[in-house]
Amino acid sequence: MDYNTQRSKLVLPEYGCHIHKMVEWVKNLEDRDERNKQALAVIGVMGNLNPHLRDINNFRHKLWDHIQVISNFDIDIDSPYPVLPPESFQEKPKRIPYPTNPIRIRHYGRNTQAMVEAIMQKEDGELKTLEIQALANHMKKAYLLWNKDTVSDEQIFRDIAILSSGAISIDPNTMKLSNGYHHNHNNNGRSQQKNSKNNGKSNGSNGKNNNGRRR
Repeated sequence: MDYNTQRSKLVLPEYGCHIHKMVEWVKNLEDRDERNKQALAVIGVMGNLNPHLRDINNFRHKLWDHIQVISNFDIDIDSPYPVLPPESFQEKPKRIPYPTNPIRIRHYGRNTQAMVEAIMQKEDGELKTLEIQALANHMKKAYLLWNKDTVSDEQIFRDIAILSSGAISIDPNTMKLSNGYHHNHNNNGRSQQKNSKNNGKSNGSNGKNNNGRRR
C-alpha cells in the first residue's frame, strides 16, 4: 500500500500529490522537446484547478513559477518567463507600517480623523464647505451608533474643531445637520406602507364577505 506518510513532502500542497508526480515525471524525461510539450500540458492541468483565477494578470507566469518550485528548481524546460532564483521565494515579506499616531476621539475612528486632515488641506470655498457639512453629518451618524442618544449639532462642531486642532471652525447659525435617523425613518415609512396595504386588502375582503351575505 502507498500511504501518505511514505510519500515525499508536498512542496505546494494546494496542487496535490498528482501534480507533484506529473512534474517529477516531466523532469525525468530525456527528450527536451518532449519535456517542453508535457510541461505545457501540466501547466494546463494546474490552471484547470483554479479556473476562477485565469483572468488575473500574470496568472500563467505564476503557474510557470510554481512548476519550478515544485521541481525544486531542477527542471530543464523552456519557460516563456524568466526563471527567478530560489532565494527570491524565501524572502520574508516586508513589515507593514502600523499607524502610531493616537486617535483623538476614539468613537469616530481613524478614518474620520484622516478625512478631517484631508479637508484641512483644501482651500476655502463652496466645495470645502460642502465637504465639511458631509463630514459633520457622517460624524453625527457615527456618534449615534456609539451613544444611541441624541446629540446636538454644536457637539459635532466642537468635535470637528478638536480633530482639526481649531483649523475648522463652524458657525452653528450657518450650518444645520440631519437628524441622523434617515434609515429608521425609511424603514418606518415602508412598514406604514405595508400596513396600509394589508389594511386595504383586509377591508376589501370584508367588503366581499358582506356583499356575499347581503345576497
